[in-house]
Order: sequence, then C-alpha cells, then structure tokens
Amino acid sequence: MDAALFYHRFHFAFTITYHYIFPQLTMGLALLIVLLKTRALRTGDERYDRSARFWGKIFGLSFAMGVVTGIPMEFQFGTNWARFSEATGGVIGQTLAMEGTFAFFLESSFLGLFLFGEKRLSPRMHWLSAFAVFLGSWLSAYFIVATNGFMQHPVGYEVQPDGTLALTSLWSLLLNPWVLWQYLHTMMGAVTTGSFTMAAIGAYYLLVGGSEQATPEARSHAEYGRIFVRTGVMVGLPAAVLLAFPTGDFQAANVARHKPAAFASMEGLFETRDGAPLVIIGQPDMEKRRLDNPIEVPQILSVLTWRRWGAEVRGLDAFPESEWPDNVPLHYYAYHIMVGLGTLFLGAMLLAAWLLWKERLYDARAMLWVLMLAAPFPFIANTMGWMTAELGRQPWLVYGILRTRDGYSATVSSGNTLFSLLGFMGLYFLLGILFLFLAGREIAHGPEGR
Repeated sequence: MDAALFYHRFHFAFTITYHYIFPQLTMGLALLIVLLKTRALRTGDERYDRSARFWGKIFGLSFAMGVVTGIPMEFQFGTNWARFSEATGGVIGQTLAMEGTFAFFLESSFLGLFLFGEKRLSPRMHWLSAFAVFLGSWLSAYFIVATNGFMQHPVGYEVQPDGTLALTSLWSLLLNPWVLWQYLHTMMGAVTTGSFTMAAIGAYYLLVGGSEQATPEARSHAEYGRIFVRTGVMVGLPAAVLLAFPTGDFQAANVARHKPAAFASMEGLFETRDGAPLVIIGQPDMEKRRLDNPIEVPQILSVLTWRRWGAEVRGLDAFPESEWPDNVPLHYYAYHIMVGLGTLFLGAMLLAAWLLWKERLYDARAMLWVLMLAAPFPFIANTMGWMTAELGRQPWLVYGILRTRDGYSATVSSGNTLFSLLGFMGLYFLLGILFLFLAGREIAHGPEGR
C-alpha cells in the first residue's frame, strides 16, 4: 500500500474511532434520560428529576466532546479525501447537510433548553425538551448511517460524463434497504452503551455507599445508585437481545447477500461449503488459506445465513483476491470480538435482571462489580462493529464504484499527513483527560451535588 494512502486511512480511522466514543454514549443516554423524565412526570418523585439532571450533565459533556472531535472529520473529507469528495459530494452531501441542518440543530437547541431552562419551563415542556434532544440525536444518527449505507450499498445515483456521481432519488438514498438494519443495529449498540454506563455508575454508588465506612454523602448516592442500576438493567437487557436478534442477524444477512466476500472474510470461511459451520474461535492463516485451531458448530452458519441446513455459503475461494477485504485477519478478529462481547453483555444483563426480579441485585456485590467493570466494553464492542463494517467494505470507498486507492488526496504527502495525525493524537489525548476529569467530578458530586 502507498505510504500516503496508509497514513490517510489511519488518520481518518483514528479520528472517527475517537469521535464515536461520544455519540454512542449520547444516543444511548438520550433515551434513558427521557425514561427518567417520564418517570418523574408520572410519579412526581424528585429523585428521578435529579437523576435526569445528573445524566443531562454527562450527556452535555459527551455532546461537547462529540462536536469538538466531529467537526475535524468534515474537513478531512476535503484535506485527506478530496477525490472521494469530488466524486461523491453530489450524493452524500445531501445526507450530511440534512444531518447538520435538521438533526444537529434540533438536538443542540433543545439540549440548551433541557440543561438551562428547567426553572423557566413547565414539567411537561421540560420533558418535551428531553424528548426533542432524543429525537435529534437519533435522527442525526439516521442521516449519518444513510451516508455510510450509500458507501456500503450505493443506490439512487447515476454516473456523470465527468465520472462524478449525481443523486437521482433522495428517497432511494434515505430508504436504502441496507440502512434499516444497519441503523437499528447501531442504535441498539448505543443503547447498550448508555445502559451499561448508567448501571456501572449506579453499581459504583451502591458499592461505595453500602460499606460500613460509607460517609453520609456516599449513602445518599446509593439511593440514586438503585435507580441507575434498575434503569440500566431494565433497558440494557432488551437492548442486548435486540442487538443480537433481529438487528444483528439481519444485518449479517445483508452482508452475505450484497457483499459475500466480506461475509466470508468476517466468518473466516476460506472455502465454499455446503452446510457451513459457525466458527466460534480460530486464527486465520493467510499463507495456507485456512483457520488454525478452529472451534466450530457444524452447519449453523448455513442455517443463520440462508435458513437451510445444507445451504451453500461461498468462501473467499469463490472471489478473486482483488475483491477480498485487504486485511482479512483484522476483519475476522474485529467481528468475533464484537460478537463475543455482545454475547457476554446478554449474559450479564440476564443475570442482573434475574437478581433484580429476586430483589437481590442491590446487595449482590459480585454482580455490582461485574456491572461496574463492564462499562468500557460496550465502547470496545461498538468500535469493533464499525471496524467490521468498514474493513469489510475495502478495497472500496463506495462499494463497486470507487476504490479506496482512487479516493485519497494524492497531493498531500505522507509526511504532512503523519504530522497532522501526531498533532491530533496529542490534542485528543488532552481532550480525553479533560473529559474524564469533568465527568469524574460530576460523578463525585452525585445527583444531589451542586
């Protein structure tokens, strides 16, 4: 791979991976905040209002970080991927503009009302502001996923005489059949992140506030810890279920149907097989074109993919190597890490929900430790999911139309790209420390803090 192309790809991969830490949290918390405000409105219990106010502050911090780290990506389309922008701007510019004009301003405007206007609004209007923030964040995600959906499965376009793409149908772009399951899978991933984060903070409050040496402040935090854990588990369980089925299952079927080489890569299937097995674990050996030390479940991949026991599933041998994802091992590992973590999330939430039903969760310190320590892993799983999607699209920027090697800014040298990448890394490191400091301070103050 050309050095400049490598650094352009790595630069964008770094910025978008770092950026997505924050939107997945805000999209998940947006739903949870609405549920807390709904509970407050129905019961009149001030604890739920305080809980929503507390998580609104965490949302606001994450939203600000998302804005700061998201804006540079818009510029990268021009600085690092100029030929891609020139070729596809007539199509993806529509959804990106709609995201900024409609969804982002809806979310940001009502976030201001939610955070600073509670004393000036009636309880119902304050609930409405929370709902508008939720609507804006999820609508924003739809436009972004629709943009990515065009890159994965292009529809509603035509190629102009100069080689650029022109939009022929906005509705085809917005209602791309690829987008539905990708969007729902993405949103369930975000809700899982938000739920585990809320449950983790609640578990922390219960662990600290439940000890004999706990201060009065810590004991007051434990009261809210019960609300956070209960809400996180009750929302996190259905989200973890829906993450696997139907959203994950149907999105995998989309990949099998429209990008079979990518499907073979992520499943580690080197040879076309009837009654293909589902690989639980194994190590891709690219020299020998096989998986080493595989643990397989016979025929299950055929059943999951085509709903037939003996169905043929095409392996990588059915496609020329020029059509393979350019890093099969990384693609395979990213997918299996995502699936493995998703399975663990489901198991953890099932156990927590059972303990909650038995009214033993708040005193089950081992389970509380699991919930608290699990907090980083949904972020990792979501990152692995997007790596699976993007690595599987390679070697294309727009699948079947524009190759990655033809889309980068060839006039920007590898040295210039590396220089800006190192600068971004240093700046984002400082931003990360700032975010952790501010979020940690809010957590220390608790819902009843100043």
